[in-house]
Amino acid sequence: MPVEPLSQKDIEDRLAELPGWSLDGDRIARSYHLASHFAATAMVVHIAQVQEELGHHADVTLGYNTVALTVNTHSVGGAVTALDFELAHRIEQFAPAHGVG
Repeated sequence: MPVEPLSQKDIEDRLAELPGWSLDGDRIARSYHLASHFAATAMVVHIAQVQEELGHHADVTLGYNTVALTVNTHSVGGAVTALDFELAHRIEQFAPAHGVG
């Protein structure tokens, strides 16, 4: 099934289900604060694993104790799609295990 860009309303509705995520231009975005650099690094590795499983990748920035993500779908011209939200939901499922509250 081809991936289609979401409407502005669909994006807003889906963001309402993802506290902490927001629309940043043509991407959805979130930053996480963790207890340490090691915890942040472990979370990045976990994100990379999920991205490989989905075949869909975010731009991830690792700070000392932070992880920041922005994601859109390049194959549809950089629009936000259901793939972006699937990745965001998967990350939200394991974030608490990394100490994100």
